[in-house]
Amino acid sequence: MRAYGVNELRKMYLEFFESKGHLALKSFSLVPKNDNSLLLINAGMAPLKPYFTGQEVPPRTRVTTCQKCIRTGDIENVGKTARHGTFFEMLGNFSFGDYFKHEAIAWSWEFLTKVIGLDPDRLYPSVYEDDDEAFEIWEKEIGIAPERIFRFGKEDNFWEHGAGPCGPCSEIYYDRGEKYGCGSPDCTVGCDCDRYMEVWNNVFTQFENDGHNHYTELENKNIDTGMGLERLAVVVQEVDSIFDVDSIKAIRDEICKVAGVTYGTDHETDVSIRVITDHIRSATFMLSDGITPSNEGRGYVLRRLIRRAARHGRLLGIDHLFLTDISKVVIRESKDGYPELEEKAEFIFNHLSQEEKQFNKTIDQGLSILADMEKAMNEKGSKELAGADAFKLYDTYGFPLDLTIEILEEKGFTVDKEGFEKEMQVQRETARAARKTTNYMGADATVYEQLDPAMTTKFVGYDELTCEGEITAMTTETEVVSTLNKGDKGTIVADQTAFYATSGGQEADKGVIISGDASFEVEDVIKLSGGKFGHVGHVVEGTFNVGDKAVFTVNEKNRALGAKNHSATHLLQKALREVLGTHVEQAGSLNNAEHLRFDFTHFSPLSDDEIARVEKIVNEKIAQDLPVVTKVMSMEEAKKTGAMALFGEKYGDEVRVVSMGDFSVELCGGTHVKNTGAITAFKILSETGVASGVRRIEAVTDQGVFNYYHKQEEELKEAAKALKATPATLLTRIESLLAEVKELKSENESLKSKLAKDALGDVMDQVEEVKGVKLLATSIEDVDMNGLRELGDNLKEKLGEGVIVLASQKDGKVFLVAMVTDEAQKAGAHAGNLIKAIAGCVGGGGGGRPNMAQAGGKNPAGIPEAVAKVKEILESQIS
Repeated sequence: MRAYGVNELRKMYLEFFESKGHLALKSFSLVPKNDNSLLLINAGMAPLKPYFTGQEVPPRTRVTTCQKCIRTGDIENVGKTARHGTFFEMLGNFSFGDYFKHEAIAWSWEFLTKVIGLDPDRLYPSVYEDDDEAFEIWEKEIGIAPERIFRFGKEDNFWEHGAGPCGPCSEIYYDRGEKYGCGSPDCTVGCDCDRYMEVWNNVFTQFENDGHNHYTELENKNIDTGMGLERLAVVVQEVDSIFDVDSIKAIRDEICKVAGVTYGTDHETDVSIRVITDHIRSATFMLSDGITPSNEGRGYVLRRLIRRAARHGRLLGIDHLFLTDISKVVIRESKDGYPELEEKAEFIFNHLSQEEKQFNKTIDQGLSILADMEKAMNEKGSKELAGADAFKLYDTYGFPLDLTIEILEEKGFTVDKEGFEKEMQVQRETARAARKTTNYMGADATVYEQLDPAMTTKFVGYDELTCEGEITAMTTETEVVSTLNKGDKGTIVADQTAFYATSGGQEADKGVIISGDASFEVEDVIKLSGGKFGHVGHVVEGTFNVGDKAVFTVNEKNRALGAKNHSATHLLQKALREVLGTHVEQAGSLNNAEHLRFDFTHFSPLSDDEIARVEKIVNEKIAQDLPVVTKVMSMEEAKKTGAMALFGEKYGDEVRVVSMGDFSVELCGGTHVKNTGAITAFKILSETGVASGVRRIEAVTDQGVFNYYHKQEEELKEAAKALKATPATLLTRIESLLAEVKELKSENESLKSKLAKDALGDVMDQVEEVKGVKLLATSIEDVDMNGLRELGDNLKEKLGEGVIVLASQKDGKVFLVAMVTDEAQKAGAHAGNLIKAIAGCVGGGGGGRPNMAQAGGKNPAGIPEAVAKVKEILESQIS
């Protein structure tokens, strides 16, 4: 057997199943599509769920993939063992109602023994305990001795997930040899030790579970095969763990080189090396699919992984930014199977370095706070950190809970996880509210699932705004119907339409559907599974029936305005890349008749100059009246043109490329103007941040620009009128008023100071001595903090050496100020500690330096107590 590399094994597997009539699909994005049950794709079959349920028709009944996956359920164990990881590649061959057990078992055996060359005598199959059919196939068709076939129960060899399709499994184990065993004489297949490694799992989906464990035979049976690529490489390369296979070892070795350490010499060092190796793989792949670090959802998963990796880098003694350099090795080792890694390299590196920089800024402060918390726990004799403290570290200093747990575990402490969860309740409730009702496959549970998956809609709206089509299905909000009457709200599906359905950030067309005397107002158009377009709205007149011929007419003005805003986003994205850099990627967009919104990756607010430059470039391209050309071509041809693609979007073999002169080239399925001149004008209304590393621009075009300037002009006129000026003299008038206000403010401050001094009167007779230090502690009415400080400075000059404490209340608020001279400080007086001691009397808090401190409060009734307490506190301070 040859020690094939990871990239070789991936290629061999896909080519083998292509030879068996399978369509090889590229890996889907890690971001689930139309699946609310998952944060991240965690299995090869996950993106194929609609094909298994029959909600969509598969491109072929036989499919094979190598799917990138992430599972974070065991993240705390990553690094501590050599078997746990968060990122992995899953090889899979799938049958949707095509072949079944005979072929699946035969091909798994053929690939492992004939193609790769594993020793048949070291392979052991297992079957579900009641699956006699699979047992007989292994025994009579493959030729495995009965004693080498293992029967296991439901927990090990039956796949199901609540209600829905399910079935028995047949796994194949490889005997790695005695050195990986536990030494027990009973050690055999199924043992928890590392000797017998599962390398293949055939799932035979043949039953339907009604949710109450009542099983019925499926008419169309499916095959779902899963095999971890890295696990297979461990066996083929005869190495100890996934961290020793060629492509992962290269990452491991680079970490050792950067850190100046050797793998395999120290347990704690090895833990850190493995954590970084695994997490940088996950982070690199997640970033390549457009996921960015944030404090919620999959963005939080990414942030946790990056920050855990960064911290373990510190534990290895790495004192500089290093994750980007390690990520380059990930890309180098995996770009053959996943070209998007190389295509998005700059984006990946920018986000990694920004997140690592941000973490470095907060970790020292956070570690200092955590050290104080540890000290407090030791003083109390406690070994558990309060949930509120753990949440403070998370919320204020960006420490993920598992990082806090990990750091404290190393020192013998635990964390009150329940308390932390209570603190997180609001965020979790918000996240739960965002999750919709789903069926067991994780898709939105809607009436549309009941429609025929083979039904489809032809879109002709690029060239026509009116077309004739036949109504093929209709629904209300709750059921599929054959008739819709006047006043009914519902959805109409047809075999052909001119209406654009909401997608790619472009809102749907509006318009009407006419059939004889019946009319239906289209308020929205949605894309349904299988390429169906659902026209959502209500019946204005008459009755619609399934099978009716109808005329579909798009609102021309609404389409034209939306197209102008959509085309402007293409110009905007290219302009942003010219001004800010090629790290800019689209992170979301919304285009309709009123305005456009464009989210993009960037790490800081745009300056006024940058906004002006972007705006100028877009308007220049509009003025050049560039031709807007759309072409349908292969993905390979599109890449050669330099066309930009959307993150996470799954493109077919043929794509639509939209070019605006030689300036902008993008993959896009939306509607556009014929020439950029039709956009007329472009104006940025706002630029804001919406998430970590993501900015948002809102803008208008055409009539929206004129409306914007008209509104600005009207507001200017109103402002001028209010200031008794004209628009032309408004600036001069404002400057004059500001000068007047400044003069009046200065005069007002002088009067307030004089009134305060007058109200205080001659207070020097209130001075007393405390252990040889002069003290003046008194209160005054209706003076704010600035006034108190000014009074304190004046009294300090009169007093000479000593301590001054002043209290006042204004508008229901209490203000306290303490001042201590140099000689008084030498005697032990401390303004900050003094203020802190008396602030509680007025229901407040504060502090400051030894020479000056201040505080605020909400209880004016406590002022006399606070003033009286000063002498007692000062006595305790002076030695």
